[in-house]
Amino acid sequence: MIESQRHSYHLVDPSPWPISGSLGALATTVGGVMYMHSFQGGATLLSLGLIFILYTMFVWWRDVLRESTLEGHHTKVVQLGPRYGFILFIVSEVMFLFAFFRASSHSSLAPTVEIGGIWPPKGIAVLDPREIPFLNTLIPLSSGAAVTWAHHAILAGKEKRAVYALVATVSLALVFTAFQGMEYYQAPSTISDSIYGSTFFLATGFHGFHVIIGTLFSIICGIRQYLGHLTKEHHVGFEAAAWYWHFVDVVRLFPFVSIYWWGGI
Repeated sequence: MIESQRHSYHLVDPSPWPISGSLGALATTVGGVMYMHSFQGGATLLSLGLIFILYTMFVWWRDVLRESTLEGHHTKVVQLGPRYGFILFIVSEVMFLFAFFRASSHSSLAPTVEIGGIWPPKGIAVLDPREIPFLNTLIPLSSGAAVTWAHHAILAGKEKRAVYALVATVSLALVFTAFQGMEYYQAPSTISDSIYGSTFFLATGFHGFHVIIGTLFSIICGIRQYLGHLTKEHHVGFEAAAWYWHFVDVVRLFPFVSIYWWGGI
């Protein structure tokens, strides 16, 4: 812990991780373009770039956790920065996913002559919204209740209950992902099937990707809770995970209404 500090702010030590992350992103981008155009060495450069990014993520977050838990640099004032930053990140994600749902709603409410003036387009089979889609809407909402349980357990200082709640959250998330994989496997259409296929797989696919990210986020929080990193006074990382998970829960309602339900009418 810090022995003495005359202010509440954290002056970050010099770090090599921003430049290493930038180099990894550059290698990934160039390698991806080379790979997609069948240039020799493209796959190798792409793989190295991804490995470099993953390594940078691991060691950078390791340093942040060390600063917050062992060194005690994350005071209440410092914690405001990550909170505000994550809120802005969620706002940007809302805008990103809203574009896909708006495209689906626009195409379903005013189908153009290019697709026959009907929705769904002629020849496109759709999933019954009352089956797996409805179940896969209830599961994220239930997991949102579980993560709220974990939050209240942390605030009450009940560490074991918080771990149990996070295990329940992750379990429901894995069930959701399994059902969505089954849904994609049984889907009667593909992403290349007109505007319906494009909007369906883009919106539900990106939502599923966010669920996977949120699942990893919750797993890390569960491990940190088990190790005693999170306390009722200091759990910004868990708060970010909880906010993200509630965002994913609420967002699920939009594809269910705009794609599954309206698409099935």
